[in-house]
Amino acid sequence: MNIFVGSLPFSLGEADLKAAFEAYGTVDSVKIITDKVTGRSKGFGFIEMSDDEAGEAAINELNGSLLGGRNIVVNKSEPRPQQERRSFSNNRGGGFNRDNNRGGYGGGGDRGGYNRNSGGGDYNRGGRY
Repeated sequence: MNIFVGSLPFSLGEADLKAAFEAYGTVDSVKIITDKVTGRSKGFGFIEMSDDEAGEAAINELNGSLLGGRNIVVNKSEPRPQQERRSFSNNRGGGFNRDNNRGGYGGGGDRGGYNRNSGGGDYNRGGRY
């Protein structure tokens, strides 16, 4: 069972988090999510427990409990929703703006130019003004 743990103190280490969950069963893995640049904890993590009953017991007992001076949030981890992936080509044509009109920097699209507004052309360059 994969378990989400939130509102963690930034100073809490993975060993401390593992120890809190081991009271309820065998912990297969612990991962506290950190910022890629600073390496600082983001305040949440994930616990993997192979026994679902032990995982449920840990969720029920630890949710809202005090750990390292903070009330932690513990619940069953939900799979990350699939996000639509966009593909970008290397042609330098303009992108879509909020109104789905082509244009913008790079001159591509049916109106071209450098104007950021409504996908239109430029003062001195191509496109309808």
